[in-house]
Amino acid sequence: MMRRSRNTAGTASRAGRAALTALAIAVSVSGCSSFLPSNNRSTADAVSGSARQYHQLIDVSGRLSVRYEQDGKEQAIHGNFTWSQNNQDTVVTLLSPLGQTLATINIGVDKATLAQAGQPLRSAGDVDSLTVQTLGWPLPIAGLRDWLQGFGSNAAGQRFVATPATDTYDVTTADNWRLQYANWQNQENAAESYPKRIDLARNTKQAGDVAIRIVIDSRQPR
Repeated sequence: MMRRSRNTAGTASRAGRAALTALAIAVSVSGCSSFLPSNNRSTADAVSGSARQYHQLIDVSGRLSVRYEQDGKEQAIHGNFTWSQNNQDTVVTLLSPLGQTLATINIGVDKATLAQAGQPLRSAGDVDSLTVQTLGWPLPIAGLRDWLQGFGSNAAGQRFVATPATDTYDVTTADNWRLQYANWQNQENAAESYPKRIDLARNTKQAGDVAIRIVIDSRQPR
């Protein structure tokens, strides 16, 4: 099962179940309209960063941790994930730290579905509304298809290509998430570099200061 921190004895069972469900659904709904193929990517995506290429077809696996506030107390949940995308569809599998499958998610052009053992199949067409209604706090799911590969749009709506540097690559997005690319693979070769660790932070009405850390352990373009 997933680990949690700073829970009181009186709320441990309830909050534990809520945290597990929250993380599973959070990853599961990271699709729908957010995962439509991006046909208007800037040419800079292909030529900036010493020609590092964006891959529409890619498999990624890694670890995910989330910190947030619930009932005035800090909560923390941890898990692993796999991510497989093509031009139109994405499949995400959420795993516990011990490798147990918690959810299998299929994300299409206009709908995302979530399967969990012993639970009815969930589906949604509006990913942002479903996230807020289910979790009570926002996740930056709309940008993950780009951000996992170091691409995106900044607060001014300009496309960016994150690159390895002496200091952490730091950018704020149009929806006020602060992204910090803190670690890279193949840092010496910009054309072959890709993010190893991405830290995300935002102050929210629903859950105070939310912090998400994504560690990418492997990536396989197809």
